[in-house]
Amino acid sequence: MANFRTPLRQARGMGSAKHGVGHFIGQRVSAVALIFLVLWGVTSALSLNGAGYEDAVGWLQHPLNATLLALTIIAGCYHMQLGMRVIIEDYITAPGSKLALLILNLFVAWGAGALAIVSLLKVAVGGGAH
Repeated sequence: MANFRTPLRQARGMGSAKHGVGHFIGQRVSAVALIFLVLWGVTSALSLNGAGYEDAVGWLQHPLNATLLALTIIAGCYHMQLGMRVIIEDYITAPGSKLALLILNLFVAWGAGALAIVSLLKVAVGGGAH
């Protein structure tokens, strides 16, 4: 079929798809959140230096610590998934490989996050990993 669009009209249609802004904002917001959460995590880990297993479990059973650790896991996995997605989209050219890697990236990021959250809840609620 004949294309009746002018070159200017065709060029205007090649602009931004307006879908990258959400990823950009998500990556920046998760990065800022991770700055504070990782600083909290490092100071918490240093405060547990030399503590025993029971002390560490007691620390994790405190609701604020468990919540902040869960937020760190969620923000970290989300940030990791977004960053890897950008790398895959930018550097993988084969469409089939790109799709497979994007799906694998999603499964690995959220699978690791789910495993970490379940482990955290098991210790925080159950009182230990036994």
